[in-house]
Amino acid sequence: MDELDLTSAESLATYDEIREWVQEKYGFHVTNLNIAQVKRKLGFDMRANFNLPKCENSRQPNCPEEKEKAIEEALKHFQMI
Repeated sequence: MDELDLTSAESLATYDEIREWVQEKYGFHVTNLNIAQVKRKLGFDMRANFNLPKCENSRQPNCPEEKEKAIEEALKHFQMI
């Protein structure tokens, strides 16, 4: 039975899996940025981002509320929250 035990990293859904689940369930597309913003808001540990903006005051669009709720539902579905 030990062979079937998952590590904590293996039990996490990938961004692709979250995007696909939201697409199937809600019928709209979410981006990696949307997912990262929701995860950051919920207090997930985030890895270093090496794709940084070129200027300090560049703006990122905020995740719309309906997409935020859909991503939260996906995280619940994958038992990440």
